[in-house]
Amino acid sequence: MFLAPALAGLGTSAGLLVAIGPQNAYVLRQGLRRHGVAAVIVVCVLSDLVLITAGVAGMGAVAGRFPVLLELVRWGGIAFLLGYAVLAGRRALRPAAALDARAAPAESRAGVVLTALALTWLNPAVYLDTMVVLGSVAATKGDPGRWAFGAGAMLASLLWFLLIGLGARSLGPVLSRRSVWRWVDGIIAVQMLVVAAGLLVAS
Repeated sequence: MFLAPALAGLGTSAGLLVAIGPQNAYVLRQGLRRHGVAAVIVVCVLSDLVLITAGVAGMGAVAGRFPVLLELVRWGGIAFLLGYAVLAGRRALRPAAALDARAAPAESRAGVVLTALALTWLNPAVYLDTMVVLGSVAATKGDPGRWAFGAGAMLASLLWFLLIGLGARSLGPVLSRRSVWRWVDGIIAVQMLVVAAGLLVAS
């Protein structure tokens, strides 16, 4: 009862997290430089915990009180996921230039934390990913399945930021290759299509 939604949350969140965005590039950069990486990981993970909890709780309340609004959000989530899949597919066909995570001036530790906060909380895509997409998918799992889904999504966030932050020294050269991101973006595109299909058939 709990394992299936938890694994669904883990996979959905992982698909949304794994992309070369400003937040991930920043975590990688700090990991490569071994400067404030622990603080950056804590900021990113705690922020995701708060946002995912708000999304799961909020959409659960919407499902109970405003089913019509939930339907609108569900269809909005489907549209977003399909668009996300198309963009990931295009990146897979035409991968971007190699990621240079080291190209940046030095920052103070406070500056590192503030930058991580800004890249997280001032990014509209973060709210779409955590509160709208994850929240709307979680709402289709019912109680207590939606909280198992949310727990899986939170675990994905923790594992991802630990991986790219603490493993940056070894992962940096690999993640800078176009061929690697071709495969990553291809997998993301498929994952987002699967999640969109799940939302489409959800009652």
